Amino acid sequence: METFSKILHAAVEGHASDIHLKVGHPVIFRISRQLITVDGPLPTDEWFERILSHIVPSHLRGTLDKEREVDFSYYVHGIGRFRTNVFQQGGKWALAMRHVKSQVPTFEQLGLAPICKDLAEAERGIILLAGTTGSGKSTTLAAMIEHVNENFRRHIVTLEDPIEYQFEDNQSVIEQREVGLDTLSFARGLKSSLRQDPDIIMIGEMRDSISFQAAISAADTGHLVLSTVHTTNSATSVGRILDFFQPDERDTVRRQLSSTLKAVICQRMITTIEGKVTPAQEIMINTPIVRKMIEENRLEKLSAAIETGRDDGMQSFNQALYDLVKANRITRDAALEKATNAQALEMMFQGIFLSSGNRILG
Repeated sequence: METFSKILHAAVEGHASDIHLKVGHPVIFRISRQLITVDGPLPTDEWFERILSHIVPSHLRGTLDKEREVDFSYYVHGIGRFRTNVFQQGGKWALAMRHVKSQVPTFEQLGLAPICKDLAEAERGIILLAGTTGSGKSTTLAAMIEHVNENFRRHIVTLEDPIEYQFEDNQSVIEQREVGLDTLSFARGLKSSLRQDPDIIMIGEMRDSISFQAAISAADTGHLVLSTVHTTNSATSVGRILDFFQPDERDTVRRQLSSTLKAVICQRMITTIEGKVTPAQEIMINTPIVRKMIEENRLEKLSAAIETGRDDGMQSFNQALYDLVKANRITRDAALEKATNAQALEMMFQGIFLSSGNRILG
C-alpha cells in the first residue's frame, strides 16, 4: 500500500486529474488533459490483488467478482478522494481513478455562465447537465448545490454512484445517498426521496425511463431536480430523453417535459491560454418559444432558438467559444477545434454573424 499511496500523493501534488493503472504497464497521469508516463515499477498481478483487497468496499466485492468491474469512491486521509473504476482488460485488472477536489469550486472559479447561478436558485423544474465523460458535469452540479447550501434554507437529497464531493450542512440540510450502499438503484432512491420532504433532488445520472418519469413527477409536484445526461449538445438532449421511452409513450413524455424542463446546460472542456481548462457552455432555457417547439415536436428548431435567445440567457457553443476568445481566455485555434460549426465560428471572428438558417443577423 505504501507504493500505491505514493502514486496517489504524486498525482495530487502534480495536479493530475486522472490516474491510470494496469498490470504490466507504466503508471499514467492525466495532467492538463495530456497523458504523462510516470517513472516507477510496473504494477504486477500480485500487487493489484493486494491493492484491490484493501480499497474495494466490502459491499461491492461480490459485485466485482461477478461483473468484473465496479465503481466506488476511495478516500485517503491527507491525500484526498478519488472516484474509482476497477475493471478488467485482457483478463487482467486495471484502475481508472479521478481526483475529486475536497473543496467545491465556485461559479467564478469554474468560469460558469452567470445564468447558472439563477438556475441553481430555481424553486422547481428539471435542470440537466449534458456533455461527454470528463466534461465537468459533476463539478458544475456540485457548484450549484454548494451555492444553494451557502445561501438558502433548503432540504437537499443527492443520489450518486459513487459519491464524489461531500457537502457539509451550511444553510441547507443535505443527505447524500450512494447507489449500492444506501439505496439499490437510482430509480428506487428517487422514488423514496419523494417521501423525505426534499426541496431539491440531485441525481448523479439519468439512466432509464423509470428515473426520468420519476424526475418529471417530482418536478411537476414542485421540486427542483438536478441531473446529468450524456449528449453532445443541449438541443439534442430532449430527443435523447425520449429515446429512453417506448414509441407509444413519447408524445406524452414530450408534453410533460415541455412544462417541467427548466434548462439544459451542455459543456465541453477546453484548454485555456494559461494551460488550464475551462468549460464552454451551451445553454438552453425553457422559454415560451422553446416550450412550444417541444410541445409541437419541432425539436430540430431548438438550435436556432438557442442561437437567437441570448436575451433570455441562452447561448450556443459557438457563441460561448467566441466570448472566451474575446476575453483572451482561449486561443482561436482551440475554439475552432471545439466548435459545433467551425466555419460559422470563423465567420464570427470576421464580424459576420449567421443564424442556423444562414440569414445574416447583424
